[in-house]
Amino acid sequence: MSGTTEASQRAALLADAVSGLSASPKTLPCKWLYDAEGARLFEEITRLPEYYPTRTEVAILTGQAEAIAEAIGPGAAVVEFGPGDGAKAELLLAALRAPACYVPVDIAPEWLEGAASRIAAARPGLPVLPVVADFTQPFALPRRLGTAPRLGFFPGSTIGNFEPAEATAFLRRARETLGAGSRMLLGADLVKDRAVLEAAYDDAAGVTAAFDLNLLRRLNREAGADFDLAGFRHRAVWNTERERVEMHLVSLRPQRVRLGGREFAFAEGETIHTESSHKYRPERFPALAAAAGWRAAAMWTDPARLFSVWLLEG
Repeated sequence: MSGTTEASQRAALLADAVSGLSASPKTLPCKWLYDAEGARLFEEITRLPEYYPTRTEVAILTGQAEAIAEAIGPGAAVVEFGPGDGAKAELLLAALRAPACYVPVDIAPEWLEGAASRIAAARPGLPVLPVVADFTQPFALPRRLGTAPRLGFFPGSTIGNFEPAEATAFLRRARETLGAGSRMLLGADLVKDRAVLEAAYDDAAGVTAAFDLNLLRRLNREAGADFDLAGFRHRAVWNTERERVEMHLVSLRPQRVRLGGREFAFAEGETIHTESSHKYRPERFPALAAAAGWRAAAMWTDPARLFSVWLLEG
């Protein structure tokens, strides 16, 4: 990461933190969970027995690979919004017929470099064109894409981290970025038993708790905060009304935290809402897509109907 980029990232982190901690209730944007250590911990989370989304989506992408490739067609330029380690893109690219190129887009260079390297090694000769950008905001695609049909790829049910209005706005911006006639392959987690959902976000080994608390460590390191990590604990809860799992950091005592030249007071039991993961019902998801100008063309799911993969057409 260049010095300029690093400085701008720190400034954005500080601004978001000051804004979020000034709100009531207090919040922090979940995108800041993913520094290098956060990325490492999340990859560990995806391998936990309680965390079903990753293995279930992978099973759909592999088991339905032929049907997905047939629906997408040949020659697609694959633009992945938030590539993670690139493992799911590797599966998709292996299934597609003659993909034109792979464009991973992420705000975190730590993730971007790993995903780009993985795909370059797995598919020699395929152009890999990484873009450092916040994919929740407008960004430009590389000119080298030319006239190849664009396929957005947004796995992992990351769409669930947005509030419904934000999800619609993201899908609308993605459609504008990809252009007319583009498509989007998107993973969406489904509503299910509360116990299954809460366990997936609060595992017995405490890895998700470490992932959540690492955000405070990042604020201390990059934004000059003085959070006492021992003064907070992780909590995950299913919100039935909003059909989402919420992650919170709970203050264990009355305390004050300094950040950005300001002081923020916490009451005992007060929380910082760090992430929401909305879950969807298959009969309702097409309306969300339609509100952003997409048509739900196909859906694939697993036998237990835990997770869904959708193909949207612009």
